[in-house]
Amino acid sequence: MLKEKLLEDLKNSMKDKNIVRKNVVQMVRAGILQVEKDKHIELNDDQIIEIIAKESKKRKDALADYEKSGRQDLIDEIKEEIEILAEYLPKQLSVEEVEKIVKEVIGEVGATSMKDMGKVMKSAKEKIGASSDGRTINEVVKKLLA
Repeated sequence: MLKEKLLEDLKNSMKDKNIVRKNVVQMVRAGILQVEKDKHIELNDDQIIEIIAKESKKRKDALADYEKSGRQDLIDEIKEEIEILAEYLPKQLSVEEVEKIVKEVIGEVGATSMKDMGKVMKSAKEKIGASSDGRTINEVVKKLLA
């Protein structure tokens, strides 16, 4: 299970004195624990991957701000955190692969215009999951429905 892998990686990063990896793994584990306590449930691997994907997205969004400010130290740290989080995520689909799936979804739901974007997005997100970020899916849907 992913939870055990995170615990093992936390122990190893502490032994190796890899502070950035330790902090990232601790942050993910804290997020998992928070959701479990709030909802009184045990998270499965898919739900844990969703949490990791959200954390990765936060960092990618912050990266743009850091690049504007020119803080190279923070840029390097955020990039390293994104790489660490990517290790726990499923392989990310290319834009072409996302396009193929979205085309299938458009056919399934019978979408013909931008009015159907909500239905297409919902179904596409379910099929693709954490294998692509919402922004990429959204751009592909807009391109294909326009």
